[in-house]
Amino acid sequence: MPTLAVYPGSFDPLTNGHVDIITRGARLFDRIIVAVLINEEKKPLFSMAERVEIAREVFRHVPNVEVDTFDGLLVDYVEKRQAQVIVRGLRAVSDFEFEFQMALMNQRLNGRIETIFLMPAEQYTYTSSRLIKEVFRLGGRVHGLVPEMVEERLRGKITTRTSA
Repeated sequence: MPTLAVYPGSFDPLTNGHVDIITRGARLFDRIIVAVLINEEKKPLFSMAERVEIAREVFRHVPNVEVDTFDGLLVDYVEKRQAQVIVRGLRAVSDFEFEFQMALMNQRLNGRIETIFLMPAEQYTYTSSRLIKEVFRLGGRVHGLVPEMVEERLRGKITTRTSA
């Protein structure tokens, strides 16, 4: 039976750390779904449609990567999609406690679903979507930390917000 994995997140914005984990996940599993979380409480910079469009464009050349959206419990979405694995990224020790708790709760909610942790390539271990947005807003350089398409869109978003 083919192994289907789900890599969930807000991806606001998609970073090269995400791209690294998704690309490696696509090599490890028959298929991987990039599941963009619908959570308007976070007040995302990019709309859901934009985040999905960006991810689809970045992975258009990778046939076993699919982009979808979900809300509610992750394990319910994973079960609905008939996936067997949740992929989560661990950047630093600070991520471990939260991710460990989530993995244990997901295991309790559905023991048929496994959680696999992948570390991003070393050059992305300190990047996060939140940090990328903050650095960019303050005029810092994020080139090489996000796909070019994301950097262009960030430029448009930040310019629009500062001129409004």
